[in-house]
Amino acid sequence: MGNRGDLHAPDGTITRHHAGKAWICCSLTEKNGRRVIFDTKGHYTPLFFLDEAVAFAAGHRPCAECLRADFLRFKLHFNRATHRPDDQFVPAREIDVLLHRERLDGGTKRLCRAALADLPDGAFFTQDAAPRTPLLLWQGNAYAWGHAGYGDPTALTGRAEVSVLTPPTLIAVLRAGYVVAPRL
Repeated sequence: MGNRGDLHAPDGTITRHHAGKAWICCSLTEKNGRRVIFDTKGHYTPLFFLDEAVAFAAGHRPCAECLRADFLRFKLHFNRATHRPDDQFVPAREIDVLLHRERLDGGTKRLCRAALADLPDGAFFTQDAAPRTPLLLWQGNAYAWGHAGYGDPTALTGRAEVSVLTPPTLIAVLRAGYVVAPRL
């Protein structure tokens, strides 16, 4: 589940895209085993992602509280991706500021171009021939993503340049060895 803060007005209508720079991927179960309550006004608006690869493509990182082990693993690979010592403390706030600069270009999603062959497993991209079809790169195949899940695998060949949906820092984290588990 994704969290971008409280996106609602008092009357319940969605009035903004995000409430801050911390875009996180959360668990649906609290630490003490209770279910997460979605209608608590003023806290957050739940966004549902199929898996962590989709959350990364949207620019979300693991939650430091409810997904603590994933967050610590993420920070280790973030440090490696940014050429820091493995044990260097980096505040989540600093990571969020960096990711926020990479997510949006004005009011639209920021994209970058890269050679498909240079992308790591877990990256999302689009091809020029079908710019509205997001694809997951996984083990040499592309999987088209839709609200119903992933399509069948398509083998990839060549060095085509593609539009990358996953923000550059998250691409670097994947390249540094962080592994997502897509629900294929």
